[in-house]
Amino acid sequence: MGTNVNELVEQLRKAVAGPVLTVGDDGFADELAGFKTNVVHQPDLVVGITSAADAAAVVAAAAGTPIRVLATGHGLGTPVTEGIVITTSRLNGLSIDPATKIAHIEAGCRWADVIAAAAKHGLAPIAGASGNVGCIGLLLGGGFGPLARTYGLGSDWVRGFELVTGAGEVVTANATEHPDLFWALRGGKGGFGVVTSVDVELVELTTLYGGSVFFDAPEIDGVVRTWIDWTTTLPEAATTSAIILRLPPLPFIPEPLRGKTVVSVRFAYVGDPAEGEKLFAPIRAAGAVLIDLLGEMPASQIASIHNDPTEPTVSWDRGLLLDELDGDFADAYLGAVGPDQQVPMVAVELRHLGGAVSRDVPEGSAVGGRSGAYTLFMVGAPDPSLFETVLPAVAEQVLSSVQKWTSAVNTVNLADGFVLPGSYEACWPAETLARLAEVRSTYDPAGRFPYGPR
Repeated sequence: MGTNVNELVEQLRKAVAGPVLTVGDDGFADELAGFKTNVVHQPDLVVGITSAADAAAVVAAAAGTPIRVLATGHGLGTPVTEGIVITTSRLNGLSIDPATKIAHIEAGCRWADVIAAAAKHGLAPIAGASGNVGCIGLLLGGGFGPLARTYGLGSDWVRGFELVTGAGEVVTANATEHPDLFWALRGGKGGFGVVTSVDVELVELTTLYGGSVFFDAPEIDGVVRTWIDWTTTLPEAATTSAIILRLPPLPFIPEPLRGKTVVSVRFAYVGDPAEGEKLFAPIRAAGAVLIDLLGEMPASQIASIHNDPTEPTVSWDRGLLLDELDGDFADAYLGAVGPDQQVPMVAVELRHLGGAVSRDVPEGSAVGGRSGAYTLFMVGAPDPSLFETVLPAVAEQVLSSVQKWTSAVNTVNLADGFVLPGSYEACWPAETLARLAEVRSTYDPAGRFPYGPR
């Protein structure tokens, strides 16, 4: 660090309302804990900010010291081993103006908070699939959710950010104030400063036709092939994904799924429920249904469509974007991860994109991968002994098998901390990457907020 740690701690404890902790202090590990319990951070100190003023005080005091930000939700994907980590979990203010349909969201909020508050006004945010994910982290990377084909990415609905820059200045970035920074924050992810709040426009939505349907292992081949063909005909009002799950024989798993390999097709349709049911009929007819959870549902329950885990756990994942799929892809994909393959992946998901995802906002944004037609996302078995060699090797085999369909540009929220060589550069076209570097140099000229591969 550029400043003596003890002197800096003493200075910050006088300037900041939140806790300032070093290794060995009570609460240090808890302050840094994220969703992935296998990612353990060991910075020189951690500061829990309570306001933008706190963040500005940290930047002013810590000259020459790298600063990283840990929001709430799923957290950072790779360990931090130096400098300062700013945590934003105490910034949990949330307000909604039903007249303007704008939600003002502080950096510590998760999507479940916003979904519940918006529902009281007949509104809904364009959020991610999990209500447990932090709002800021998702939006900075774009944000694919269960309504993506209908409404676009979460970042498309951002109307402004409050940010503390590398110079310690509190600024507002929107379409008219600091528009270059506004462009970068919608999809450019990190390295610009500390985002302390965001204003997001909500949509009028109270119900939808959605949920998930499960099929047993013998049906997986036919269901996946039907799903791929079916997605080519869907209107933008429908968003869907298909996930192969290898479920453990544990009591918390519903009995019909316990210990089985299954495929679940998720579906969200914004429109008449009868039309949604009609659209989904080819999937129900693709095999014998094991569990059917599809029907008209309140928008406030949208996170139940994917039903992602909510409790912190050891976790390993890989993700990328795919171009248009076909029968040859189905052969390669099922040959790699189908029910007959012994692979240590608890979940392998295909998510259908296109529609509104493919169209940028009028003023432009830094989101990478809008041209991708599908996502491919793999979650490894929760066994840390597999994380260093076994799971990366299996993932490489899977990715090699579908290389022909892999998109040239990925999207940053799938890049898992840039652990793979070239994964950072792959998240944006070259011209976007260059423009992001220019914006970072403008608002953080000293490189106070390091970002990218190490």
